[in-house]
Amino acid sequence: MRLTKIKSTLPSDPLQAQYDSWLALVDHLNIKAFVNLTLADSVRHGVQHLLFISGLGGMRPNTLVLGFYDDCLPKDKLIESSLSATESSDPLNPSQDFEQPALYRFAYLRGSSDRRDYGEFGDGKVLGPQEYVSIISDAMKMLKNVVLARYFNDFDRAQVLLPSSLAKRVVYVDVWPVNLLRPDSCSYVDTCSLFLLQLACILNMVKAWRKATLRLFLCVEEGRSVKGSQAKLGQLLKDLRIKAEVHPVPWDQVVALHWQRQGGLCKNQGSQSLDSATDEVEARAIEEESEDDYVNSFPSNATRVSDDYLAAVNKLILDQASPPPAVRFLYLPRPPADTRRYATYLHQLDLLTQDLGPTLLIHGVTPVITTDL
Repeated sequence: MRLTKIKSTLPSDPLQAQYDSWLALVDHLNIKAFVNLTLADSVRHGVQHLLFISGLGGMRPNTLVLGFYDDCLPKDKLIESSLSATESSDPLNPSQDFEQPALYRFAYLRGSSDRRDYGEFGDGKVLGPQEYVSIISDAMKMLKNVVLARYFNDFDRAQVLLPSSLAKRVVYVDVWPVNLLRPDSCSYVDTCSLFLLQLACILNMVKAWRKATLRLFLCVEEGRSVKGSQAKLGQLLKDLRIKAEVHPVPWDQVVALHWQRQGGLCKNQGSQSLDSATDEVEARAIEEESEDDYVNSFPSNATRVSDDYLAAVNKLILDQASPPPAVRFLYLPRPPADTRRYATYLHQLDLLTQDLGPTLLIHGVTPVITTDL
């Protein structure tokens, strides 16, 4: 995608040179892919164009993968000499040397010394947080699954997946298939959770990742049957033919910081201090309104989730990383309906994934698994 408009003064298609570069890259990586380019006046409009036109017939893509919106500088793996062994057609065969063909003509990355512009926001970025979350929301409305990739600029494929590394230690892939921002919805059988499990399973089926071990974390609270929940999840994995280790994780202290638990306590204490009939009517109306807001709209949750709760969830995830995983799969909540809360939504995702290492935030919108066969 290129941010510009077709003008009558242009002698030819300005995308043709980049199109040839993308075709050469697809051939070099030895993958099967459709190449589609577009001109647009904004990143959001360009993504919309590509989602509409990409693919062919039944081979239309159903998943949008984006880098996370943060200040981490991207790395150009195509010009690093270290890719001689890790980005060849066989990722485990170091004998294939990588040389960047002169045909590649891609735009310079943000933070590159060769890039002269500083972007619309002065930091090299061509879109702001509002437009970034709008792209996520647009994709979900178009029934596209969304994946946000964070900290993969720190992912060392050679260190993780080369045979010499695999022989020394076990590679783990951690999966948290539950909406950590909504403790009341600890379900492992919704569409998003099943899609997350499927992607983790597909990664584990790739040749380079077959020796990796999936670790599935089951969040449990006091008073609930841990063995029952673990057995139910184990049966689900058996039905789906997914091999994974199930690890129960007590999180009562974390859930206690969520507004749902604290708000319920405040309601009980406040109702005892109401004396007049008018106050009772007003309190009942406020309670009914808050319940409707809680059940039907994400924005209520987006505005009430505290930074302390998000920091506690982040610490909970980090505390389970022994040894640390190569990559984490987390549940990506749907953006709020109120566009004014997009910045808050992005801030919450930032706190949730802070310093977690390579992480995929995943949201699925269409069923991808069946046990009816």
